[in-house]
Amino acid sequence: MTVEFPEAEALRTANNVSVDDYPRFAVARWHPDLDPIDDVAAAARAAVDDFPLAELPPGASVAITAGSRGIHDMPAVVAAVVTELQDRGLEPFVLPAMGSHGGATAEGQREMLTSLEITEESVGCEIRSSMTVSVVGQDAMGRDVYVAEDALAADAIVLANRVKPHTDFSGPVESGLCKMAVIGLGKHRGAESLHNAGLAGDFAEVIADRAGIIIDETPVIGGIALIEDAKEQATVIEGIPADAIPDREPELLERAYEELPVLPVANLDCLIVDEIGKEISGTGMDTNVLGRYRFHGEAEPESPRITRVYARSLTDPSHGNALGMGLADFVHRDLIETVDFEDTYINIATSGEPERSKIPFVVPDDETALTIIPSTVGLEDLSELRVARIHNTLDPDELVVSEPVARELDGRTDVTVGPLEPLELENGRLPAAPYGR
Repeated sequence: MTVEFPEAEALRTANNVSVDDYPRFAVARWHPDLDPIDDVAAAARAAVDDFPLAELPPGASVAITAGSRGIHDMPAVVAAVVTELQDRGLEPFVLPAMGSHGGATAEGQREMLTSLEITEESVGCEIRSSMTVSVVGQDAMGRDVYVAEDALAADAIVLANRVKPHTDFSGPVESGLCKMAVIGLGKHRGAESLHNAGLAGDFAEVIADRAGIIIDETPVIGGIALIEDAKEQATVIEGIPADAIPDREPELLERAYEELPVLPVANLDCLIVDEIGKEISGTGMDTNVLGRYRFHGEAEPESPRITRVYARSLTDPSHGNALGMGLADFVHRDLIETVDFEDTYINIATSGEPERSKIPFVVPDDETALTIIPSTVGLEDLSELRVARIHNTLDPDELVVSEPVARELDGRTDVTVGPLEPLELENGRLPAAPYGR
């Protein structure tokens, strides 16, 4: 089946709006407080001291998890942990721990790690990739809990993950070590089971329950928790013994919320996002930045309030997985043409929310999007249109804003605002690099 989307000429006749009617725009930048770790490798090696390694025999095998998220310092953390374990006479290996990502195949997950610069050469040890799992227990609902057989065959398991607010739900345990245990070690089967159980109950409670079972029933000896600042730099790297993870992770999550990069403005008629992608967020765009979950059973966040979202492209490292495009109201045709629907739908079937895979309103170019969007926000005077444009939701601190937003931000001590200039397009496209980098 071939779907033909309308051309610009037809869509632009839907109203009498022109880009010339838009207010002027300015480059703005939010300046968050940052305190990055100076030596990431040293901090990661020191974190290993918190594990009961003396209980392991010489030459014991240790599985280290590596997920599918684009975590800036994670390759360095994993490599440092590998080196430290080897120096202590142990035999570490890396285990892809990413649920159904990579097309839910062993080779796809290995390729996903390669795209994230985690290879056998870069980390200095073997990568063992398999999708085979075994049942290690039943959760409070009586549902099976799965763990990768590669991990179960190891003498010890080290969970490694970033602790951060989740994009689907909120609770004392969100995205972190517990989630890595349940979804990462659970592979495709475990991820699907977890999301089904979460839809039937409370996600945070289900993750905590299952993580407790995995910690009790498998050779997990601890976890390396990483927290990033607003510029994706590690600001916390901490080793946590296995039995302390359930109590310590909620405390780290509170710190992660303080570091979360967010838009410096809470009310917009339209947010333009240049790119979405799996390495940017598990949902393509961070829902905490958008202020919309669109997930079954979860209440929408109160802030920010964004009426329309326009997504322009899909990143290459996503390999066509466009989960999260349904969070947008409008998408560029270029994005749709790069979607791998098989990979996207497998990920959606696993995660459990089909609304996030819906195809939004497709526009052939940026000018058509800017022409159509004002008709969908309920604003009569376009000079008051509140618009912001960001590269992606990992970098919401660098943006281009319309004049009403610039007036609001001007004068804040943590935000700088450049001169206002008319909006200019070239052949229907927005400027390629407008952020003043």
